[in-house]
Amino acid sequence: MQDQPGADRPRAESGPGAGNALGGELSAYLRQHAENPVHWRAFGDEAFAAAARRDVPVFLSIGYAACHWCHVMAQESFEDEETAAFLNAHFVSVKVDREERPDVDAVYMAATQAISGEGGWPMSVFLTPDGRAFHAGTYYPPRPMPGRPSFRQVLEAVRDAWTERRDAVEQNAESLALGLGQATSAAVVELTGPPATIDAELLSDAVRALGRSEDHAGGFGSAPKFPPSPVLEFLIRHAAVPSETAQAAADMAGRTLAAMSRSALFDQLDGGFARYSVTQDWSVPHFEEMLYDNAQLLRVYVHWLRLDNLSLDPAKSLYPAAEAADVAQRTAAWMISSLGMHSGPAAGWGLANGGDQALASSLDADTVIDGEHHEGAAYVWTAAELRQLLGPDDGAAVARIMNIRGEGTVTADASPLHPGRALDAREAALWERVRPMLLQARSARPQPARDDKVVAGWNGLAVAALAEAGAVLDRPEFIEAAQGIAGYLERVHWRPQGEAGTGTLMRISHAGQARGIGGLLEDYAFCAEGLMSLYAVTGNVHWFRFAEAILKSAEAHFTVDGTLVDTTAESEQVFNAQGRRHGLDPFDDATPSGAAAFAGALLSYSALTGALSHREKAGRILSLVEPLATRAPRAAGWILATAQAELTGPVEAAVVGPSSPERDALHRALLQSPSPGLVIALGTNADDDDDAVPLLHARTAGPAGAPQVYLCRNMVCERPVATVPELTDRLAGMTR
Repeated sequence: MQDQPGADRPRAESGPGAGNALGGELSAYLRQHAENPVHWRAFGDEAFAAAARRDVPVFLSIGYAACHWCHVMAQESFEDEETAAFLNAHFVSVKVDREERPDVDAVYMAATQAISGEGGWPMSVFLTPDGRAFHAGTYYPPRPMPGRPSFRQVLEAVRDAWTERRDAVEQNAESLALGLGQATSAAVVELTGPPATIDAELLSDAVRALGRSEDHAGGFGSAPKFPPSPVLEFLIRHAAVPSETAQAAADMAGRTLAAMSRSALFDQLDGGFARYSVTQDWSVPHFEEMLYDNAQLLRVYVHWLRLDNLSLDPAKSLYPAAEAADVAQRTAAWMISSLGMHSGPAAGWGLANGGDQALASSLDADTVIDGEHHEGAAYVWTAAELRQLLGPDDGAAVARIMNIRGEGTVTADASPLHPGRALDAREAALWERVRPMLLQARSARPQPARDDKVVAGWNGLAVAALAEAGAVLDRPEFIEAAQGIAGYLERVHWRPQGEAGTGTLMRISHAGQARGIGGLLEDYAFCAEGLMSLYAVTGNVHWFRFAEAILKSAEAHFTVDGTLVDTTAESEQVFNAQGRRHGLDPFDDATPSGAAAFAGALLSYSALTGALSHREKAGRILSLVEPLATRAPRAAGWILATAQAELTGPVEAAVVGPSSPERDALHRALLQSPSPGLVIALGTNADDDDDAVPLLHARTAGPAGAPQVYLCRNMVCERPVATVPELTDRLAGMTR
């Protein structure tokens, strides 16, 4: 889904004397609109009740703080007094932060796509007072454009239809709601019955289907081009298991990883990835930087490094390990430095430093200069600026290397830095010498704003990525950061005693206080997966127990009439909009599908505990693989990745014995393994801790207390191994 030329809120009553009610909201996006003359309200029962009392439609505007076209429409229309007066007179206007309310965004995005054939943000939807959509679009300009009416024309047409053709409006709203209801219930996962059987050839067919849509310049499809993170995870897992399509999977992943990291999508100065590219060759990014993209991409680059038979030999690799490692380290460091927010009593990262921390949601696409929004202004350069800063020789060389021409790609003369290829040794040396000077100069410019809200699921993704990055790259500060984030999630977002004795994970927090709705299935799944990854790296059983509590809560929250659902019906209006049916979206979007992520977390948990019921539940969710594998593999990467893990075992590894360099070496070898879905339990020699993780039960140290590793499947273990060479050989054999 893209932010593109594709948004609002009510007041106390939206008539004379009413006003904009967003001033007290904590969402950065809603606060951006708090001074609009539009009488915005936040999404909720009060706004829809006001529309019913006044007998007017609801104008629903959905966007997010980093969205460029949201800023454009705000300046053009929502800050315009005449447009605002018309909205206030004829509508109740509601503004929604899609990142706070993805349940609202999802159903009305489906409605927008059904009505207009396009989707994106800002999203502009017109609703009945009970929440059903009857007209929708994305960005509307202040004056008509070819193929797109002006916003005022749309408002007048909707007002006329509401007052003069109400029966037709109601019929359209009801028909659309029923259609959306049927669509949302099309992907049904019954949580009882036999689990799916995964066919290895089906996964190979998915690789072949992906190959047919690959752009050999890197990525899939044409512009706009988004980083295909879940698909890359599947390709890397598939490449780790010998098959006819393993090399093709590795080649596709390598081409895409190389193309993205050498492009303008990746910030060549400071690290971190932009949301997407508006060009097919990744040369012009849409400059917003999102936590969820960077957490996923960090993990993918780290997993590429674990494909040691492909990525550690520069002569054989499509994408050298040294380059991938540099990108991973810089992305992790950027996440911590640019998105990190300290909330504990100490300024350092991690519990050892006295406090827990979280990561903010995003950096804006725009930079505000003299009150005006300029997309990408902090990141683009002219050839003249480079010569002035670096001198004529170095400046000209850097301009050539980084594709800064006389004619710009973002403004008339400015472009983002991007080599678009691997640098040779001389170019790389020059770049490393001048990069600190360029970064220092850029830091003196006005900077994009940061959206400081904390999203539970996205921070869960970051926990997994940072923990694994720290282990593979030997950067303990990344592991410490992952523990700090996990501590924040537990302290701020987790409410241990909820309905039926299960806990509740809150989706959003601001300034260390959780608020708003409970988490969606994706929030629970991402957090559980992240915590189990953190346990694998640290051996701290506290994180395993927290993951276990979250999974048990998810099972209680997201099962309706024996089927899996994405949300817990937080809003009556959303329920009405989708024909009063619960649903499950099997497709990945900007983040992995909640169902697919839940299946992966259940599979990992079952491998650690031997819980057959959780293994079977994961298998039932994997029934979605067969219809998606070849029909829509680009939108099903995470469930394909989970299926690859299930098919490969997953392999279970129990590390036991007293702490020692020998045990650390065995543990490190496991953390470096590319085996799909490998699950690691690290014994602590503390009875209470080891008893909490059934995979460690009855696993004893070797002669004279020597550390050793038990490799198992379905809790049935082979003879333990005590040396790294034997461990890697045995792992390779079990991955075939």
